[in-house]
Amino acid sequence: MLDTLGFVVLLLAAAVVMVGVFRSLNLPPVLAYLVVGAVGGPHALNLMQESEGARHLAEFGVVFLMFSIGLEFSLGRLMAMKRIVFGLGLVQVLASILLFTLAGRLLGLGWIAAFALGSTLATSSTAILSKLLADRMDLERPHGREVIGVLLFQDIAVVPLLILLPALSRPAEEMVFTLGLAAVKVVFLLSLVLVFGQRLMRWWFTQVARRRSGELFMLNVLLITLGLAWVSELVGLSLALGAFLAGMLISETEYRYQVEEDIKPFRDVLLGLFFVTVGMLLDVMEIVGNLPAVLGLLAVMLVAKFGIVFVASRVFGSPAGTAMRSALWLCAGGEFGFVLLSQVLDLNLMPYALSQATVAALVLSMLLAPLIVQVSDTLVMRFVASEWLLRSMELTRVAAQSLNTEKHILICGYGRSGQYMAHFLEQENVSYVALDLDPERVREAAAAGDTVVYGDAARRETLVAAGILRASALVVSFDEVEAALRVIHHAHALRPGLPVVVRASDDADMEKLAQAGAAEVVPEALEASIMLASHALALTGVPISRVVRRIREVRNQRYALMRGFFQGAADAATGGDASEMRLRSVTLPPGAAAVGHSLGELAFDELGVSVSAVRRRGIRGLSPGPETRIEAGDVVVLLGVPAGLEAAEQRLLGA
Repeated sequence: MLDTLGFVVLLLAAAVVMVGVFRSLNLPPVLAYLVVGAVGGPHALNLMQESEGARHLAEFGVVFLMFSIGLEFSLGRLMAMKRIVFGLGLVQVLASILLFTLAGRLLGLGWIAAFALGSTLATSSTAILSKLLADRMDLERPHGREVIGVLLFQDIAVVPLLILLPALSRPAEEMVFTLGLAAVKVVFLLSLVLVFGQRLMRWWFTQVARRRSGELFMLNVLLITLGLAWVSELVGLSLALGAFLAGMLISETEYRYQVEEDIKPFRDVLLGLFFVTVGMLLDVMEIVGNLPAVLGLLAVMLVAKFGIVFVASRVFGSPAGTAMRSALWLCAGGEFGFVLLSQVLDLNLMPYALSQATVAALVLSMLLAPLIVQVSDTLVMRFVASEWLLRSMELTRVAAQSLNTEKHILICGYGRSGQYMAHFLEQENVSYVALDLDPERVREAAAAGDTVVYGDAARRETLVAAGILRASALVVSFDEVEAALRVIHHAHALRPGLPVVVRASDDADMEKLAQAGAAEVVPEALEASIMLASHALALTGVPISRVVRRIREVRNQRYALMRGFFQGAADAATGGDASEMRLRSVTLPPGAAAVGHSLGELAFDELGVSVSAVRRRGIRGLSPGPETRIEAGDVVVLLGVPAGLEAAEQRLLGA
């Protein structure tokens, strides 16, 4: 048996390997922690045996998780989404608990065990679903708002459930008194938080922040989090409730985002330890022996939660397509089920065999969640007849907006970057069509006269309706990499020669987007650095001509399309710098000297010239390699100084 330190070291070694494997498979890390616990726990290899110290560390993971939820608890946000949060969310949680409780009673469970089962199965995975919504650009779509609203209420509902479950473990004659006393304590603490707490917390954090010490700020965050959790436990409530109240205290202050970033490493590591301890409860042999029960419980959970969300969403006025999407997204289980189940097992509220089946069903449902989301659109289009009509109307609106435009710029995303670009294009009298998924933004911008329409740019049919076959270029102005990759894929399938310019948040995504076929990738971090440096240099007295030259050099090194320029008649008339890099397009007729030769054989480098691109049958390849062979009809784009370009053109044509 390992002591606490040995347990943690072995745990970290296993977690590093498994989390890396699960990340590479695009699976949530929570499942990796559960596997580590299940394989190394007492029911399998018995490499790790849970110690009391490790269990306390795992409890801190739940504390920091609840603290993070408290940070997200914004009264303004709740009021803005009150119909979904306190309507659809409340119905989903209560109906799920009630239905599973009744099902448990029909299977012969006691009321307490049945209620515990319903509580653990009622929630969904905030971590998995919120990431999937962001990756698929669905946050602003109708079903995305419903999913986020329900998840928000589930997060809040965990707090009273954490109070209620311990009370249910008391004898019947004490239960009512215990619940009443807990309710009084909660109301008292909430009153203190709402009336005095936030004002006091803002003042206290201001005093700490004035010391300008990151170490002191972090210590203060830990003090507030663990201190209020300890006070909550002292008065007979849970550690998690105190941490939740601490998060609420800070959520309305200007220090919320800094606190959230500082606390995240502690939360993720300790929460991972908690999920390992949950995984150690898994008895694989018991689960295999009761596999029909596990699969049955999984099927019942998916079908029941799907039905509850679908009916509730329809009752609250959503169309059938939106209701079905929301139901498919929310039917699986979530990480809070493990949090509640851990407390249920500590209090012996559920039979051993049922607890094993419940853990296994939750794990399997979380594995299935991304797959269900992946096929959700296909299922909706297959089973909801009205969805075809709605999709057709959406595409008709997009097509009507772009019908009279050609040689336009197609802008995917109409946030700040997209709007700034659209205004720039208007000043140059260049037409554009913009696509965006925020209905409020589209409504206001369209009312102001902007050429923007509601539509998902990551869908092939939407791009066709927006006139991609007539467009002169496509710009992806949002920075979601996966969605941008889908746009590039569809764009090249529809118009192989269409130049695509993509925005990236930093340099890390440039290679991936460039390999996908983007003509140019613009990293925000680089552009911001260039402008900051240029203003700083100008303000310190560096001549503006030198600043501009330096900016041009940096951009020429980074952006292929900015290396050199095509000279026109106006440029020739004004002369220009003979040492300045120029671009020249050379069309190779049949019989040209370079036809059949590779670029390496032509040895342009000895002339100080490089090949920027080769255009063949309407398709342009940037930065071709030395193995590229020239064919008749190719357009070779050369980059170099004027004298070198003349010599290179003669070498190509043989003139």
